[in-house]
Amino acid sequence: MATPQARGVIFIHSAPRALCPHLEWAIGRALGRAVSFDWADQPVLHGARRAEFYWEGTAGTGAALATAIRGWEHLRFEVTEDPTPRSDGGRWLHTPGLGIHYAQTDTAGNVVIGEDRIRYAMEVSGGSAVELHRELQVALGAAWDEELEAFRHASDDAPVVWLHKVG
Repeated sequence: MATPQARGVIFIHSAPRALCPHLEWAIGRALGRAVSFDWADQPVLHGARRAEFYWEGTAGTGAALATAIRGWEHLRFEVTEDPTPRSDGGRWLHTPGLGIHYAQTDTAGNVVIGEDRIRYAMEVSGGSAVELHRELQVALGAAWDEELEAFRHASDDAPVVWLHKVG
């Protein structure tokens, strides 16, 4: 059985200039080919650079990409992997202060919280609605989204790239 092809996007929201070539090398190694990003200044953080890169690979490549670049100080990124007919999608978020967060995604890009994670949230909340809310926010990656939101807006002026035509 052939491994399903997947695609996604790497958003480097902020990286020190000196780290940029190392990121390209690490991502290229994970993809099995050389890559080159179109780097731009990150207006939210002086001296930082940002880039977006559209990738294609086998299902699971998103995890390999996130693993290849996690752990570097001062790096903020997101990796997305679109679902395939045989595999779930995923979203990996990283900030220097929070570390990495993974969430499964559905075909519309929504975060999917599994039954076991919901049961855990209910158990540790002990009947407290406030604690249940906090646990679900953690499961959704709300703290990561909140920290990355300002960096995402910096890409509002970036050109739109259509990945595929539907229909």
